Amino acid sequence: MSKKINIKELDFNNIGGWPQQAKIGLCVIIGIVIVGLAWWVFVRDQREQLAGLERTETELRTEFETKQGRASNLEPLKQQLAQMEQQLQQMLRQLPSKTEMPDLIVDISQTALATGISNELFQPGPEQPKEFYAEKPIALRMVGTYHQFGGFVSGVASLPRVVIMTMHDISLKPRGEGKGVGITANAPLELAGTVKTYRYLDEEEIAESTAAQTGKEGT
Repeated sequence: MSKKINIKELDFNNIGGWPQQAKIGLCVIIGIVIVGLAWWVFVRDQREQLAGLERTETELRTEFETKQGRASNLEPLKQQLAQMEQQLQQMLRQLPSKTEMPDLIVDISQTALATGISNELFQPGPEQPKEFYAEKPIALRMVGTYHQFGGFVSGVASLPRVVIMTMHDISLKPRGEGKGVGITANAPLELAGTVKTYRYLDEEEIAESTAAQTGKEGT
């Protein structure tokens, strides 16, 4: 039967004289302490680095998935943009061209006269090129009845080319004997102000407009 060891009887200044079991126990304790210190010094720091790397991996994976989703949608977006540009060009091609613009202005004026409207002023101004189109301002002063102006708008809308007219600083008021009695179907009305009509620019004109715009920005 093994003898029970009393720790109080052990002499720490003479470890060599300890019983065999005490020596083994001391070696086990020392080994445990060494392993614990090694874990604290090395393994713990490595675990913190591993946790940081795992967080970085998660962030990079999320960023990759986001960019991959954008990349997968890029081609359909390019195709959609190309279709929109094509539709825009088709719409612009429905506007009058440079050579058709003078005849169109004459047609607008003649349409007003055909409905019985008096053109007291019909003065086209210089064109103002934009990115894809040019606008043509027309200063005008017309006299006619409510129904005549309605016929004029209808006549312009029925012209062969698509005609877009926007009104700027337009005033409509009774004229002559109709002053002070309000707007009625047969009372003479005066329409004065500026309208703008539009035409498309051909490729050469777009290039010139872009070059001129670039030159202005560079100065």
